[in-house]
Amino acid sequence: MNRIYKGLLGVFAAAVLAGCSSYHHHGAMGAGNSEAYWQKGQQDMAALIDRTVTDPEKAKLVNGFVTDIIAELKAAREQERAYHRQLYTLNASYTTTPEEFSKILNESAQQRMGRSAKILSLRFKMKNLMTADEWKALSDQMLSYSGRYQHGGGAKAGY
Repeated sequence: MNRIYKGLLGVFAAAVLAGCSSYHHHGAMGAGNSEAYWQKGQQDMAALIDRTVTDPEKAKLVNGFVTDIIAELKAAREQERAYHRQLYTLNASYTTTPEEFSKILNESAQQRMGRSAKILSLRFKMKNLMTADEWKALSDQMLSYSGRYQHGGGAKAGY
């Protein structure tokens, strides 16, 4: 079940952030430009949604859920960075115990699971606003769009 959540999160995150060039996509963007990275991804998703969802009010609500998902992804990224910094600090200490590492790793896993569950909940709220045809069209566009930015070829055949 955890693999499914991570898979869904990964697919959605890749699609949301697919608008960035491959150079920026691999973390080469400086800290001052990272907000532009997120904004570009959100703009790209908004364009996909506006092309797919026929009812403008529903499209506005769906875009709101995308905004919430992006906020969760940004917070998750920052939290993971904080956990990594803590691990680097522990690693530098000769006297660090295995329990100290385990504590950080467990906290990180719990945070990741909580955020994944929240993002999954938002995904289902989005889906419930849309028709089956709109969801399929949006999903297909997201997959096709994200495939342009992956190294080694085009879009994947499926999720």
